[in-house]
Amino acid sequence: MFDRIFKIFSRDIGIDLGTANTLVYVQGRGIVINEPSIVAINKKTDQVLSVGAEAKKMIGRTPGHIVAIRPLIEGVISDFEITEQMLRYFFNKVHKDTYTFMVRPRTVIGIPSGVTEVERRAVEDAAKNAGAREVYLVEEPMAAAIGARLPISEAAGNMIVDIGGGTTDIAVISLGGIVASRNLRIAGDKMNDDIVQYARDEFQILIGERTAEEIKILIGSVSPLPEKLTAAIKGRDLISGLPKEVIITDAEVSEAIAPSVNAIISEIKDVVEETPPELVADLMTRGIYLAGGGSLLRGLPEMVQKSTGIPTRLAEDPLTAVVRGCGIILEDVESLKEILVGS
Repeated sequence: MFDRIFKIFSRDIGIDLGTANTLVYVQGRGIVINEPSIVAINKKTDQVLSVGAEAKKMIGRTPGHIVAIRPLIEGVISDFEITEQMLRYFFNKVHKDTYTFMVRPRTVIGIPSGVTEVERRAVEDAAKNAGAREVYLVEEPMAAAIGARLPISEAAGNMIVDIGGGTTDIAVISLGGIVASRNLRIAGDKMNDDIVQYARDEFQILIGERTAEEIKILIGSVSPLPEKLTAAIKGRDLISGLPKEVIITDAEVSEAIAPSVNAIISEIKDVVEETPPELVADLMTRGIYLAGGGSLLRGLPEMVQKSTGIPTRLAEDPLTAVVRGCGIILEDVESLKEILVGS
């Protein structure tokens, strides 16, 4: 009886629980939330001050007793209680026009491939404690492939590379299962760190993670562009300790992130080498699809294609591919149960 009541008052949701951003799909409404996976906490009172976009504004700008925390690191939960509070915030935001105590949504959540049983259980428990009625987990490359509308149920090879904030998931999928895969703890956040380190080494200037991310989005490229792009970076001079501004070019950014980009491409080639020959022949026809925010780096599809010899293209709206896949699963959980993990 309670289950029927909860169904009336709750909207089923799909969640891309990302290291950098959390996206929420609501059944019948589409994607309604796309906010940073950040929570601001008052350490004196343990009170949650803000979540998402408001919390991100506080990074590097708070007094000592207020901290902006990322509860997920490299795609997995690092702070269980704060993840639970963040999920509860998103659940309540989706159901703000109904009775909060009646909110018990059925939830599909994307998780990185290759996570341990303990890490999977942490996601399930956090979602249930936050108010989920049922929790279904799906590996992010599978969700991204579904969101990109790849024919994963056919007896043919489909390759997806999902470059998120904390992890890069690479998978070859056939007949609704993953044939060969890699999970790499190198992605967008590592590229931000590369830019911070490059600014320190080359310009003797200390910049924050937010500044590095803005530079990556503004002029980031995997190789120097025909038309040079530049951007100003502002930070603290490591020698004088005073404010300093320098100009950085796209060529310098590509030099900074080259180790991370090369590591991702090396893993893609390894997965192709592990793939059965018949499926490799399919990939030559169907190509490699890139998803996730990291795939938006200028020149990345061309570099992957040159390195592997396989046609490479961006998935449609790569930023939302995983959460759209979770939404498609949500609409028809019974027929897609084969591809889920966990309970």
